[in-house]
Amino acid sequence: MDYKRILTIQDISCVGQCSLTVALPIISACGIETSILPSAILSTHTAGFTGYTFRDLTDDMPAIRNHWLDQSLDFSAIYTGYLGSTKQITHVGNIFMSCGTYDCIKIVDPAMADNGKLYPGFDDAYVDAMKGLCGIADYIVPNLTEACLLADTEYKTDYDKAFIEGLLEKLVRLGCPNVIFTGVSYAPGKTGVVVYESGKYSYYEHDLLPNSCHGTGDIYSSAFVGALMRGKSAFDAAKIAADFAVECIKYTATLDNHWYGAAFEPVLSKLIESLT
Repeated sequence: MDYKRILTIQDISCVGQCSLTVALPIISACGIETSILPSAILSTHTAGFTGYTFRDLTDDMPAIRNHWLDQSLDFSAIYTGYLGSTKQITHVGNIFMSCGTYDCIKIVDPAMADNGKLYPGFDDAYVDAMKGLCGIADYIVPNLTEACLLADTEYKTDYDKAFIEGLLEKLVRLGCPNVIFTGVSYAPGKTGVVVYESGKYSYYEHDLLPNSCHGTGDIYSSAFVGALMRGKSAFDAAKIAADFAVECIKYTATLDNHWYGAAFEPVLSKLIESLT
């Protein structure tokens, strides 16, 4: 059996179900050894908490990479989430080019925007840097806002399949052949994920839930990566990840005052079952 080791690069929020505190347990639950490179450490995430601590680890990233190279450590896949600066994106690009196995799969979640707006602290220079990173990836996992920014296209909430297909064409021109496009809705009360793999378009639709949770994008991307590395096709991995994210949101809705994230842990068994 081929034993795979994945590296995921993103920040750690010590409390709050997002980023590395989501990626590490979810990918590990998929049966994949998961290594991490923290880009920053926060006491909590920034959505709803105040007075949180923050330690930037950008300057540590090159030394960590060099130590891995010295120890001849490499990775079957490298998956990135939220990256805090263009400098971090540059470091990640260097890791992509030097720390993977010969057939390393590189997955980029360009976590930089939502609801038509960039996250605070990001600008056009950051978007341009992210375009470059996406261009050397094998899979990218943008939401609608991120896809529009990467494609230099005006953000719309009212769109049709032709608009989405046009976005996909522009995204592929960046250099990445495969796009997992989340949050695409063609009908009221529904949403879904578009999978564009080597020129083939497919779509998986599911119910649009009335409640949302911080960190569900991280949950989705991590489950997708885990399923993909277990040998599932891109479409099957995208479907498994979507179903799991929906179950996480549904379970969280049954809890009192669980406002800071999606309670994914109690439904991890469903993700594991879906991989068999």
